[in-house]
Amino acid sequence: MATSGSATFNPDFTELAEEAYDMAGVEMRSGYHLRSARRSLNTMFLEWANRGINLWTVESGTQTLTAGTSSYTMPADTIDLIEYFIRTDSGNTSTQSDSRLNRISVSTYAAIPNKLSQGTPIQIYIDRQQAAPVVHLYPVPDSAETYTLFYYRIARIEDVGAPASNTLDLPARFLPCATAGLAYYLSIKHAEQPERVIALKGLYEEQWQLAASEDREKTSARFVPFIGHN
Repeated sequence: MATSGSATFNPDFTELAEEAYDMAGVEMRSGYHLRSARRSLNTMFLEWANRGINLWTVESGTQTLTAGTSSYTMPADTIDLIEYFIRTDSGNTSTQSDSRLNRISVSTYAAIPNKLSQGTPIQIYIDRQQAAPVVHLYPVPDSAETYTLFYYRIARIEDVGAPASNTLDLPARFLPCATAGLAYYLSIKHAEQPERVIALKGLYEEQWQLAASEDREKTSARFVPFIGHN
C-alpha cells in the first residue's frame, strides 16, 4: 500500500471550525456560526497567553537606547519580556558585548532615590501597561557608550482574521489542542448536551497538557515567566 508521501496537513480556519462544530454536536450552517467560532478562537488564544509561554511566540528584538532617556515602549503585541541584556558596540565583531539586566519590581524601582542617575544600565523594570509594556532602565543610559537593549519577548498569537481561508498562527502540534478547545468553547454556547460540555472540557485540558509538555526547551534550562518581587 502506498502512503501519501506528504506531511503538510494544515487546515484553514473554515475546516477547523467545521471539525470543532462536529465535535460539539452542532451543524455549522451560517455565516454567524463562522463568526462565532472566530470570536471563540481569538478569545482562546488570549487564554493561552495566561497559561504560560508558547515557544513559537518567542521572538528576539532590539531597541536602540538614547543617552538621558530611561523609558521605552515595546511593540504593541508584546505580552512580556523574558530575557533582556544591554549590548554595547552592537555589530562590532571584535567588541560587541552583552550584559544581563536584573529585573526589579515596581516597589524596588519606586524606591530608587535618584532615577535620573546616568551610567550603564544594570536594572530593568517592566511596566506591563494595557497598550504595550514600557521598560524603565536604571541607571539611565549615558553618552559614554552606544547602548542597545537586546531582548526576547513573548508575542501575542495572531488573530484568526479574515478571510475564512486563513490558516492559524500555530505549529501543527497545537492543532489538536486548538480544535478541542474551540469545540469546548462552542459546546458552551450550544449547551443542549451538557454531558458533551464536560467531555470536551476534559479533552481540551488533556490536549493542552500534551501540547504544552512537548512545547518546551529540550535542555536543562526552561523559560519561566517572572513572578517574584525584589
